[in-house]
Amino acid sequence: MGTMQVDISPACHVVAMPYPGRGHVNPMMNLCSMLASRKPDIIVSFVVTEEWLGFIRSERKPDNVRFATIPNVIPSELDRAKDFPGFMNAVSTKMEAPFEELLDRLDPPVTAIIADTKLVWSIGLANRKNIPVASLWPMSATIYSLLYHFDMLKDKGHFPIDISEMGDEIVDYIPGMAPTQIRDLPTVFHGQDLKLLQRALDTVRLVSTSQCLMFTTAYELEPEAVNALRSKYNIPVLPVGPSVPFFKLTDPATDPATATAAAATNDYFKWLDCQPDASVLYVSQGSFLSTSNTQMDEIVAGIKSSGVTYLWVARGNTSSLKDRVGEKGMVVPWVDQLKVLCHPAVGGFWSHCGWNSSLEAAFSGVPVLTFPIFWDQVPNSKRIVEEWKSGWRVRKKIGLERLVSREEISELVRKFMDGEEDEIKEMRKKAKGLREACLKAVAPGGSTQVNLDAFIEHVCKLQVNRK
Repeated sequence: MGTMQVDISPACHVVAMPYPGRGHVNPMMNLCSMLASRKPDIIVSFVVTEEWLGFIRSERKPDNVRFATIPNVIPSELDRAKDFPGFMNAVSTKMEAPFEELLDRLDPPVTAIIADTKLVWSIGLANRKNIPVASLWPMSATIYSLLYHFDMLKDKGHFPIDISEMGDEIVDYIPGMAPTQIRDLPTVFHGQDLKLLQRALDTVRLVSTSQCLMFTTAYELEPEAVNALRSKYNIPVLPVGPSVPFFKLTDPATDPATATAAAATNDYFKWLDCQPDASVLYVSQGSFLSTSNTQMDEIVAGIKSSGVTYLWVARGNTSSLKDRVGEKGMVVPWVDQLKVLCHPAVGGFWSHCGWNSSLEAAFSGVPVLTFPIFWDQVPNSKRIVEEWKSGWRVRKKIGLERLVSREEISELVRKFMDGEEDEIKEMRKKAKGLREACLKAVAPGGSTQVNLDAFIEHVCKLQVNRK
C-alpha cells in the first residue's frame, strides 16, 4: 500500500473589505461566494461594519465564507446621504485602525486581502503588513481607464469642463473607451464638487502599488478597456464578473435579507407568474440618490398613463406611490432584483444605471430605459444605449436639466414595451446577446472562472514567496 500524503500547506485565508455601501457590499459578497465555490478549502473572512452585519447576517453564503466586523464609521451609515462628504471622510480616517486590529486577531493567518479601491488606506496597510492585496474596482473598467488616463483630458483641453460650452464635443482618445460626448462623462468631471473626482483619481493612482487589480465586470462586456489596462500594469488585471448573484438563481432556498422582503416575496413572484411574457416594466431608481420630486411626479404620471404593466420598487412610502400610479401594476418595498429581471414576464427595466444594475440587466438579457443621475450612471447609460444597443435614454441630453414631461415618458414607455415593433425586437435581441456573453463568461472554462483561478494561484504563490 502506498503511504497517504498529508497536506501540510497552510490554509488559503482571504480577507475581503468592502466600502460600506450597498453598491459595494453586494458585488464584493458575490465575488467571495464565487471564490469560495472555486476552491472549497479556501477561507474567506468578509469584513463589514456592525450595522452592515445586521443587514446581511441572514443571507445565505457558502460554509467557507464567514463574517467579521469592525465598528460603524458613523452612528448610522444609512444617513450618509445627509452628510456625504462627512461619511467619505469617516471611511478614509476611521476604518483603518480597527481593520488592522482585526487582521492581527484573525486565524488562520491572512493570505491575501481584497479591498474596495475606494478604501484609500487599504493598499498601504496591506503593504506595511506584508500581506498581498488585490484592489476591487466596483465600477466599469471603462471608467477606471478614463480616470487612469485623466491627464489626457487636460492635455487635449477637455478639462476643466464647462458642459454648457463643451457638452457636444467628443472625447475619442482614451484607451479602451469608445468615442464619448463630454456630457456623457461621469458627473464628477463637470459637477460642482470636484473633491469626489480628486478622491477617485487618488485611489486609482495608488493601485499600481497593490498586487492585483480586479473588476466586477466580465471580460466579454468590456474587452477593450481590460486590454488597455493590461498593457499599462505589470500586476494581474482580472475581470471576475459579472459580480451579480447568478449562482442563487437555481437555489430555491435563498432567503431574502429582511422579514418585510420575505413577506412580499411570494406575492410579487406569484403576480409575475400571472403576467404575459415580456409584458412588465420593472422600475427601480436605485438605492441611494434619487431624482427631484417634480421629476418624480412626471415619471409616475407618465408610467401610469402609458397603460403599461409595471413592478415598481419604491424606497420609503410605498403606499403613497400605490395611490398615485394606478392599478396596472404592483408597488413593493424590496425585490430580489436579479431574479425579477430573469423572470420571463419582465420585458424592460427602468434604471438609474448604477453599475450593479447595469450588470444585472446584461446578465438577464433585459432592455433598459436609462435615467441616470450621478457619477458613473451617466456613462453607463451611454454604454447601454450606444454601445450595447440594448436600451433607450429617457433624458436625451445630460447636462441640460430640462424636466422630462409625463407625455414624453408615457409615449416612450408605451413604444419601449411594444414587442411587435421591429426596433424593439432588435433591441431585445441585442439584450439577449449580452446575456449569452455573461453566461459564457461564468460557464466552466469561461473567462470569469479562469480569472478567479488565476487570482487564487497568484496569491498562494505570493504567500509561499513571503516565507
